[in-house]
Amino acid sequence: MMEDKGPPGLSPLLNGRLGALADYPFPRLTALLSGVAPLANVEPVVMSIGEPQHAPPALLDQALRDNAHLWGKYPPVAGTPDFRAAVAGWLSRRYALPDGFIEADRMVLPLAGTREGLFLLAQLAVPEEKGGRRPAVLIPNPFYAVYQGAAVLAGADAIFLPAVKETGWLPDLDAVDDSTWARTALFYLCTPANPQGAVADLAYLKRALSLARRFGFVLAVDECYAEIWDKAPPPGALEAAKALGGLNPTANLLVFHSLSKRSGAAGLRSGFVAGDPNLIQAFGRMRNYALAGNPLPALAASAALWRDEAHVEENRRLYREKIDAAEAALGGRFGFYRPAGGFFLWLDVGDGEEAAKKLWQHGAIRVLPGAYLTQPEPSGINRSQPFVRVALVHDTDTVSRTLERMARILA
Repeated sequence: MMEDKGPPGLSPLLNGRLGALADYPFPRLTALLSGVAPLANVEPVVMSIGEPQHAPPALLDQALRDNAHLWGKYPPVAGTPDFRAAVAGWLSRRYALPDGFIEADRMVLPLAGTREGLFLLAQLAVPEEKGGRRPAVLIPNPFYAVYQGAAVLAGADAIFLPAVKETGWLPDLDAVDDSTWARTALFYLCTPANPQGAVADLAYLKRALSLARRFGFVLAVDECYAEIWDKAPPPGALEAAKALGGLNPTANLLVFHSLSKRSGAAGLRSGFVAGDPNLIQAFGRMRNYALAGNPLPALAASAALWRDEAHVEENRRLYREKIDAAEAALGGRFGFYRPAGGFFLWLDVGDGEEAAKKLWQHGAIRVLPGAYLTQPEPSGINRSQPFVRVALVHDTDTVSRTLERMARILA
């Protein structure tokens, strides 16, 4: 196995693999803009980070108050039966799964937001070797930085699969050769995709899961944006598992969901992982060592949110309203298209870094260069270099005014 070495000067007390991590996008953006003074007479608008700004539903606060007497208790890592039942019920309703398809006590684990689960999964799923070779973790490119961090710190080769316009903004599964699939330990797939908003259809998900079973790797489907959609609800990987069937229909599959986007409750740090009961059992065993568990009041509030759809429908309406405003301001320019899911715009502005500096200096608008979410291809080309990611998380009036200002500045 290759030896992981950090850059010169990395302390010998530290894990040498840290040196192989790419710079995290947001400190990188701070460094880019550090010498740029924003327009002084305009209130800054931060559209670089996907932090929901909608007011959380009232039932969240009420559920926390009703369960305040539980703050003094240590929470079980596996969560509570009520939480697991609420999640299993929601999955069954959302994806039209048959009764018993999701066994609440064997196939669901709470997470402190999906970030920790997505990261820890690589520690669970990546072996020392696969087929006598260094294992690989496949990652869509652009990607959520946690996928790369998880792969590198687990000792795997992170292999980035271009997800560009020519491939429908999703990784081209046919472009991966059998030799690479054979050493793959884990494949991270995000649908709806961040940042492009593309949705994997049922045929794509079935193909990905079939490959996972054929070559013996874990398919991790990050579905955190699944409840924010424009025209139609995105299909889920559990639907693909249902369609493929088998003695263990969820074999090789884990799906990740969160209340951060669905319910505008990012500060609750509540999500879950569900799927293959054998993987869930092993995941729970590892988390006993790594995590303290979600607080019991938070689990009770989470269960209430998973059981309620009214606030989600209103949340979705507000995001759709913002997409309408974006289309009015940007339609026909900068490669604008209506994302099928999520709340990001993926705009072609010619040079993402230069546009980010210009927008900050002349408009006090903070956006994220697309190159900061992407690894260069082996040729050295970064096909996201012309793009910026814009998060539509503010109220509709703010979004509309800011995008109109953005269009004027970039024109």
